[in-house]
Amino acid sequence: MKSASALHQLGDTQRKLLRTLLSRPQGATIEDLCAALGISHNAVRQHLTALRARGFVEPGEAIASGGRPRAVYVLLPAGHDLFPRNYALLAQGMIEYLYAHGGVPAVQGMLTDLGARLGKQAASRLAAAGDPSQATHLLAEQLDTLGYEAEVTQADGHSEVQAWNCVFHSLARAHPDVCRFDLAFMAQATGRSVQRTACMLHGQPACRFRLGERAPGATDAPE
Repeated sequence: MKSASALHQLGDTQRKLLRTLLSRPQGATIEDLCAALGISHNAVRQHLTALRARGFVEPGEAIASGGRPRAVYVLLPAGHDLFPRNYALLAQGMIEYLYAHGGVPAVQGMLTDLGARLGKQAASRLAAAGDPSQATHLLAEQLDTLGYEAEVTQADGHSEVQAWNCVFHSLARAHPDVCRFDLAFMAQATGRSVQRTACMLHGQPACRFRLGERAPGATDAPE
């Protein structure tokens, strides 16, 4: 089972190291990190090597020190992305504004249209799928890159996408219509019918989706 956050898959020391770099946009030296973490130079280097291998940090521009320049390390975009950004409050306010000024049908239509538009952009990456099982694997990979912590599971003899981390979970609890975005995105991205077989809003530990055959008129790639 995947955890809800890739950050929490790291050890305490590596998380603290990343947080230290997050607070220092210009970078931190080995000595800075030793002082912040309370560990040896060798230990810091070992953690940096592991984090560099995963694409979270890299060496930055060395600092002149009157002698030999001191190497610094900086956080890469992938490292920044490990830290959650709470947009839920803003998103909820926007949804509630739209409900108040446009009504339920308008909000439902907007969410479906937005999901379909973004799904069309992703369709080219899923165009190679020749059957529902292959499409399911490609869709799981796509959703995983978007933060859904998705994987493929088997249920009743079918391959399904299982998502442990609904990126809209807090918002969807108050406004279940938000799920229309996910369904429209997956349908447009795969060109297939999508059946939701489990949902966290209904008490299940994860959301699950089963793909069907190609929808009538579906194309292999967006125009």
